[in-house]
Parts: sequence; structure tokens; C-alpha cells
Amino acid sequence: MSDGILTRLYFGRDDAEHDLTDGLLREGFLPTQAYEEALSGRKTLIIGRKGSGKSAICARLTIDGVRRSATILITPDDAAGSEIRRFELQGLTNETAKSVVWRYVFAVQAGRHIVDHAKAEHGRRLPVTVRALRRFLKDNGELAGSDRLYDRVVTGARGLQSTLSLEAFGFKASVDLKTSSEGARASRQIEVLETGVAAAFADLKCTESHEPLLLLVDQLEQIWSADDDSAAMVIGLLLASKHIAGAFSKAVRCVLFVRSDIYDALRFSDGDKFHGDERRIDWSVHALRQIALKRATASLGRSVPADELWSEIFPPTVAGENTATYLFSHVLPRPRDIIQLLNVCRDTAVQQGHAKIMVDDVLMGKLTFSQWKLGDLAREYRITYPYLERLFVLFQNAGYVVTRSAIYRRFEYARETLHESFPRYANVLTPSGMIEVLYGVSFLGVLRNDDVVYSGGSEPPVQPHEDEFYIHPCFRAALNATQSTKFDEYRWLRDLTVHGAEQGVSNTVLGRVVPYRPARSFALIEALLESCQRILRQLGRAQLPSETRERISVEMGRIISSTDELLEQTHSGLGNDPVVHFIHTVTYLSSLGAQLSREGLNKNLTRRIEDETRRLMANFTADESDQFI
Repeated sequence: MSDGILTRLYFGRDDAEHDLTDGLLREGFLPTQAYEEALSGRKTLIIGRKGSGKSAICARLTIDGVRRSATILITPDDAAGSEIRRFELQGLTNETAKSVVWRYVFAVQAGRHIVDHAKAEHGRRLPVTVRALRRFLKDNGELAGSDRLYDRVVTGARGLQSTLSLEAFGFKASVDLKTSSEGARASRQIEVLETGVAAAFADLKCTESHEPLLLLVDQLEQIWSADDDSAAMVIGLLLASKHIAGAFSKAVRCVLFVRSDIYDALRFSDGDKFHGDERRIDWSVHALRQIALKRATASLGRSVPADELWSEIFPPTVAGENTATYLFSHVLPRPRDIIQLLNVCRDTAVQQGHAKIMVDDVLMGKLTFSQWKLGDLAREYRITYPYLERLFVLFQNAGYVVTRSAIYRRFEYARETLHESFPRYANVLTPSGMIEVLYGVSFLGVLRNDDVVYSGGSEPPVQPHEDEFYIHPCFRAALNATQSTKFDEYRWLRDLTVHGAEQGVSNTVLGRVVPYRPARSFALIEALLESCQRILRQLGRAQLPSETRERISVEMGRIISSTDELLEQTHSGLGNDPVVHFIHTVTYLSSLGAQLSREGLNKNLTRRIEDETRRLMANFTADESDQFI
């Protein structure tokens, strides 16, 4: 690999806006089905999580040359959002009133475009309808000046709540219109405006020679507050976008880019009418790998084969796995995540002065990335689930496999504090509610049909009978939840003397000093080995996560191995005190059983461990006065 390759390797910016101007969105963009359907007009509602590529598609559609017609990008800001949320019309529902102001915004944007387009492309003799439209825009202060959405909204809201100047279209406010309700008056006025815009398009015959004008609405999350007015604002936008498709006779199309948590929170009677317009963005690992290769190729200015990227630039394996498999399993399936993870691995290698990315660079980068993503997840859902960050604490320093009973137990410790801090959400802050939320945001996956699945796509919600959950690998490092189940490793006290003084362990039980008696010691050790074999047989039958089963099996193997070795040493007159080994091991088994029980793991296994430790201690203390004192 040539020197300096890491200084040129780059996977792009975090956000589409900067990635378009000084990143890799132009050369490193991967056309997807969602993009093709938005471009062709087959789908007008693109839905996806934060970072899933909605804005990348939107930004790509604005690039000159991608389409043979104009594109107008509408991105609401706080000021515009506040105006729309406050907008009301007497006689209309909240959603319908807000759809009227959105229709005004779309009609004016289309009108400004057709006036400029006609002057530039259709000569100086403009049709009467275009001249009328130009006069309307001038009379209402919409012809020149700012392109800000806020100005469109303010002008439209004031005019619709009172009276727009519609004389340019030959319409004068009648007595009936002046005495009608706000809602009826506004509806009539917006119809007149839309008819005037449609007539101008028709007279110019734009639909015969041009693709439709494309209106793109993005970044609605900037004005979302998870309240009724916010919901009405977005529902009104949906209604308006569907309305203009028919109002302007295919001369104008509108594509909305909406975050999935916002869209899924909406409840309105016409929701079923939008299913045909929806395209949800889902990413496969194969598609994300393509993005990585395209962006590596774009940044290095030459073709980068997969083998070079994943075997020469990156190390071939990490933690025993193929590097690409390892990396893509530690991200949520969306472009922003893989871009950030690959960049942080590269940045770590550069900071360490490496010529290529090493295994340690990947592991250090993964930890940094995991910490970012845990914080990002809380911020992503800050409006919808303001308590989310508090729930993460319940999973720190524990195993990444969590049973339903363990979740219930952990929640009970935090219930009072959560309800005091978030009283508005007390009805959803329940153990089952917590599972539903954490699954919905992809923090937890559920074991289903011998596979762990995370929310997204067509996966159904968590079912009442499903009891085994997994923290997503993306968040495990940040939570210090890197083992399937958190329990202590067994450590053999190899260097103990007869009384264990050097290691701080004494052969004392129930406050009494226990002298070394060889015959009794052999019996204890043999009983310990028999108990371990019974525990292993129960382990073989227990329904457990495979990694947890393997870890317990390893610990039991360590106990048996150390006990066998000690037994051989004792027969030859060497080794340490078997009684101390027995006490130490039984104490460990008791602790292991308690830890597994707290995690809500297989009851039969934990009961077997508890029974065996009780039996061993009972054997030890039986006839104590005769045998040991």
C-alpha cells in the first residue's frame, strides 16, 4: 500500500448539506430505489430514520443536470414553524387550516417559478394568464424580495385570515365572501389562486415540453415539537402535497422527506390514502458496503476493490471476524453511521501515526463511535421520548443479553425517580412500555425464531411471549456491556499455603478454624466434581443465549480442571489445602447462581446451581463436631 493513503482516504461529511458542497455526495452517491422513485415521481413521501439518507436524496435532486426541470427546496425553520403552528381558521379543523396555508406556500412558489420561467424561456409576449399571475404576486408582495419560507407563510397567513388581493384574476370579494367564515373565505381565495397558477402552466404548455416543477420539503424535524399543533402542521402538509398533484394538472410535483418517528406518530382519518405514496428507506449491509467502496474510490481518485479496502487499508480481521462483517454489525443500518465509524477508525490511525488502519485503531474508534451513537440516540428522540437517556443507565455495566424479568426488576429500582422526573409520561413509563420504546428506537433487539431482530422494515412489535432481548452492538461498548451476561470469572487460588495466609484466604467456615484432614478433603473434592458435572448436564438442557452458555461452560471447565489438578497433587502429597479450594469454589458457584438469577436467566439452571451449593455446604458442615473440631 502506497505511503500517505490514509491522508487522502475519506468517507464524507456527516450531513447531506455539507457533503454536497465539500464532501462526496456528488461522486460517492449510491442511487437507491427510494431515490429512483422520488426522481420518477412514483413515490412522493420518503420516510426514514435520522441519518438514513433522506436529505442526501433531497440534496441530490437539487443538483443541476439531475433533472430536466426546476427544483425548489423548502426547509422550514423555527420562525416559519411557529407561524404555521399558530395558524387557525374559524370553521376549519386544525389540520385543514394548516393545509390551506401550505397550499398557499406551494402555489406562490409555483407562481414565482412560472413567471420567471416564462420570461426566460417563452419570449416577451406572455399569455394573459401569466401576466395576471405576475400581477397577483406583485399586488401581494410576493414577486420580489426574500425567498425565505417565513415570508411566504406570514404573507399567506395574514391574507388568508383577512383578504388577499385577487383582482388580477378578475375576482373581487363579494358581500357573501366578506360575511362568510374565515375558513370558507380562505378556502375560496386559495382556490382562485390555484386556478390562476394552473391556467398559466396550461397556456405555456409546460407539461408537453418540461418535466414537472419539483417541490422538495425536508428537515421537518426542525419544527417538530410532538404536540397537537405540530401534528396538525405535518398532517396539513401531507394533505396539501396530495392536493397540488391534482390542482396543477401534473405541472407540479411535491416530494416530502419525513422522519419515521414523526410520521408514525401522526393519527388522522386520511392516513390510509398515503400508503401508495410511501417509500420507507431500508438499508441492506450489501448496499452500505457499496457506499463505503464508492466513497473510498471517490476520495482516492481511483478504483478501490473490496479486497484492498478490507484487507490492506483496514486489517483483514478484528476480534476473530472478517473486518467488514465486524464493522457493519456495529452500526445501525444507515449511511451516516457507517460513514462516521469508518472515518473515526481512519482518524484514529492517523493520530497514532500508522500507515494503515490497525486492529487497535478499529477497537478505539469503535468505542468512540459507540459513545457518540448512545448520545445521538437520546438526542434523536429528545422530543418524542425525553426520558430515553435515563433508561440507558439501567443497562450499564451489565450483560448485553437481557431477559424480560431482569428488565422488570431493573425498572422497579428507577420507577419512582422516572415518574417524578417525567410525570407527563408516567402512563408509558412502565416495564412493558420501556421495552416497546427501546425496541422501537433499535436500542434493543428481540430473539425471534432463533435470530435477533431489530425494529425496521416489516418486523412486528415485541410480542408478550418474547422474553429475551439484546442490546444493539452499536451501543455495547459505551455501556460497558461487552459480554453476553455479566458474571465474575473463576480464579484458581494456585499459590495458597495450607492456611491460605498469603492470599488472605483462610480455611474458616462459620467462624471456626477448620484443620486439614486428608480423608475428609478427598470426599469434599469428589463431591465438588460431581456437583460440577450435574451443573454441566443441566446447562446442556437449559434454554440460554449461546454466548452465555459458552461462558458458563468455560467457567465450569476451569473449576473442573483446577480441581482435577489439585486432586492429583493432593494424592502425591503436594499442592494446596483442598478444603480452602473447596470453600473458595463453592463461594464462587453461589455467587454465580445469584448473578444469573438477577439477570433472570434460565430458572432451572440457577436452581440447580443453588441446590448444588447448598448440598455441598451441608456436606461440609455435617458431623462437623466429629470430623473437624
